[in-house]
Amino acid sequence: MGLSASISNALSGMSTSQASLEVLSRNVSNAGTPGYHKQSLTVIDTKNSNSVSARSGGVERAFNKSLQAYYTRASSDASYADTRSSVLDQLQTFFGKPGDPGSLDTEFSTFQNAMQSLSTSPDAYATRASVLSQAQAMASTLNSLSQSVQSLRQDTETQMASGVDTLNRAIASLATINTRLSSRTSDGATQASLEDQRDRLVSQISEQIDVQVDYRTDGSVALMTRTGVGILDVKASTFEFQPSGTITAEKQANVVSAKNGVGTLSLITPSGLKLDLVQQNVLQSGNLGALVELRDKTLVTAQDQLDQVAAGLAQAMSTVTKAGSVASSGAKNGFSLDVSGIQDGSNFTVDYAVGGVGKSIKVLNVADTSKLPLDYLDASGVRVIGVDFSQGTAAMATQLSGKLGSSFTVSGSGSTITVLDDGAAATTDVTAVTGHSVATALQNGDPALNLFVDSGNASYTGTLAGRGQQLGFAGRITVNSAILNDNKLLVQHQAGGSLGDSTRANYLLSQLQTMTFATPDSSLAGANPGRLGGTVSELVSQTMDHTGGVAADATSDADTQKTTMETLTQRMDGEYGVNVDNEMAQLVQLQNAYAANSRVISMVQDLMNKLLEL
Repeated sequence: MGLSASISNALSGMSTSQASLEVLSRNVSNAGTPGYHKQSLTVIDTKNSNSVSARSGGVERAFNKSLQAYYTRASSDASYADTRSSVLDQLQTFFGKPGDPGSLDTEFSTFQNAMQSLSTSPDAYATRASVLSQAQAMASTLNSLSQSVQSLRQDTETQMASGVDTLNRAIASLATINTRLSSRTSDGATQASLEDQRDRLVSQISEQIDVQVDYRTDGSVALMTRTGVGILDVKASTFEFQPSGTITAEKQANVVSAKNGVGTLSLITPSGLKLDLVQQNVLQSGNLGALVELRDKTLVTAQDQLDQVAAGLAQAMSTVTKAGSVASSGAKNGFSLDVSGIQDGSNFTVDYAVGGVGKSIKVLNVADTSKLPLDYLDASGVRVIGVDFSQGTAAMATQLSGKLGSSFTVSGSGSTITVLDDGAAATTDVTAVTGHSVATALQNGDPALNLFVDSGNASYTGTLAGRGQQLGFAGRITVNSAILNDNKLLVQHQAGGSLGDSTRANYLLSQLQTMTFATPDSSLAGANPGRLGGTVSELVSQTMDHTGGVAADATSDADTQKTTMETLTQRMDGEYGVNVDNEMAQLVQLQNAYAANSRVISMVQDLMNKLLEL
């Protein structure tokens, strides 16, 4: 190897060392920069005619595609879990823990205790005043909880709008980065920096929605949701959120646009196609996925359960129970019932036994025929059949006969409906037919009382007309103003009756303690996986337990996802992060290599000088 080759090799080595030092300095200076991936210089051995030299290749950036995909998915899931946990923790705070002062179960227990005191001391003014005070506190608690639930739903829309803005900015920036990466006009260092920005933007996007990332050979990326909806390829799609204004219990999501009462979240493709992400169930995770689920399902369930508690409370006080009279026809036995006083939303029940096993059927008065046909099992397993009572008992009997089959004989005459068993077959025995209606007056002799009423002092019947009276009732329930003005009505079920008569007080207490209710069909109750059944006390307990359980599950899931993210972050730091100690060790090696190459050049220079002197 000649002197010129030696100088060339030494200069190449010095150039390589210098380039490596530049990469090393970038690594050290960015050691604490979030999202920075350590870089390294590729050194290529070049074989010459009689020697081997080193030259600089490209700058390589630490990157693991599988790890990055796992991190992107985990980031979406962690954001989804964190958003749910945050909102449900607030909901749990509003409801309070069982037994806490001001919690729903504590307020109900206090009200029930006041009712017990009334049954023993109906003539005491202070006792009656206490009952009304606790009734108002119970109604106020339900009103406040309903308002809090709707406030949380309103907050989800505010957060959706903010999330969409963040998402669109990140996608637009990523599209710009894609263009620069695919042009391949940047040097290695700039290219690596662009890829760092690319991954940071992908991470921001994955926090808002669930994404799958396709890494191209030129460094650019294509994005789509887990359900396969394209977000970014050559051009970027745009997300759009249109708020609905003030959120109320009556405003719920609906696949029919004209009936939808909440804000719409859409994706607009580069070609102009608009896709409703909620109706199409596109979002599976991420912050926006959690917000949609909270607004349209989880918080709707919480409201629905509060409405069921309010409805049970009102109906327990106001329901008038009327037993049917014994009836028969030949070998067939059963009962007859006058149904003229059963209002829209009220019902009568048929109790029967098959093979000694007791069962029940509830026949519901449904004046809104758009809700028919109606036939389902409620949360307690009771079959509920909807019938329009205004058609007359003969038409009612025809409909019920078709529903109940040959095990029953149903007939109608005037305002009376008669239900008989199968007679000689003796497989079905009708044991009772009982009517349930709402008290229409405060002092007509009925012990039932419209203590809790709807807006405008309207009686609560549970009508299904329109959206149904139960929807949002927890936010409207109040104490009857007439009773607030005259607390003697808590006792006097007849005008001028004795204040010492405990008949009404005992009836109201018994109803409160024994009357049972059940969640209706899911198609009527909205998106409600938390079905309830039992007395008012049990409805309250189940509501508290359900809310606490959902909040606890959300917190546990968030903790699990947080641990997963911490583990992934540590792994990524190990693969992508800069170890300053290692960089300093490499610096010493580069210094030595540079000094060695400098020494070679110095020695060659000395030899050449010697040769020139000869």
